[in-house]
Amino acid sequence: MKKVGIQLPRQANPEAVEIRYSLELEALSPIAEIIEVDASTPEEFAEGVKDMDAIITSWGFRIDAELISKLNKCVVIGVGSVGVDMVDIEAATAAGIVVTNVPDVFIEEVADHAMMMLLAAGRRMKLMNRMAAEGNWWHGRPILSEVPRLYGQTLGLLAFGNVSRCMARRAKAFGMNIISHDPYLSELTISESGVEPVSFNELLERSDYLSIHAPHNEDTHHIIDASALAKMPNHSVLINSARGPLVDESALIDALQKGEIAGAGLDVLEKEPPEKDNPLLTMENVVVSPHVASATTRMRPETRRRTGHEVALVLKNKWPMSCVNPTVLPRAELERWQPYPMNRGPNR
Repeated sequence: MKKVGIQLPRQANPEAVEIRYSLELEALSPIAEIIEVDASTPEEFAEGVKDMDAIITSWGFRIDAELISKLNKCVVIGVGSVGVDMVDIEAATAAGIVVTNVPDVFIEEVADHAMMMLLAAGRRMKLMNRMAAEGNWWHGRPILSEVPRLYGQTLGLLAFGNVSRCMARRAKAFGMNIISHDPYLSELTISESGVEPVSFNELLERSDYLSIHAPHNEDTHHIIDASALAKMPNHSVLINSARGPLVDESALIDALQKGEIAGAGLDVLEKEPPEKDNPLLTMENVVVSPHVASATTRMRPETRRRTGHEVALVLKNKWPMSCVNPTVLPRAELERWQPYPMNRGPNR
């Protein structure tokens, strides 16, 4: 029987492991058992998982190069999210460990939330709500009379993965023009969806609303910095439902305070939870939610099922459905069972 390590939850749960992890075990139970690992410290977690055949994670300690170097038997790390920045992918690949994620489980939810933030930030709903609550009933109309209608505005999508494609469908229903920059996709792939492919600078300069959907890595860290913000129109609104560190937060605060951009809708921040005195939390032209874009009644159960399924495939010596580091697959001695072509990799 294979062993799959999961970090011990923060809150004690009296239920048996078989009940708590019943969704993951739908695929795993014939071949593996789940073992909760104490994670009071990184050292304890590393000691607890060193002889596991697999690890499932979505929060807690980062599985970095040092931890990966101590894994004796691990063949797969299953990440229960789209983003995989909690795992050192380069180190995992070097060690021959497959890393999986769930890139298509809650894309509709995230697109819904991003579109909601676009509308809320664009229509200054935070300010409008306060004015209504304070009895300033007649003062909102003059403010919104300075805001262009959404129809005909340009939405820029940074990266054109699954969530961006869902976002594009929603924005088209509002009559928006859609442009996108994704250096990892051909122009044909983007234009086939009725979206205009553009350069990064053109994306910044033309977007009335700029929505970020890129993965966070060394290449994308602070991709929206002071220089990028300076190229955006002063009436533009920035939306981020991907990862906080994609945006240089201090530069964003400065741009908002100086009126270099008009507003922002943020589901993610550089530091989570943020400091209580973070200016973004009190700005009337900024809408912030606490990293909840994917949260619905469906999201958690389906994410857990899918993560268990991905890990089970590898433990059965088969290629997973979604591999973040596909270059490891030819070295992993796994059976390729899917038909050509296969869409896989980061942001897919």
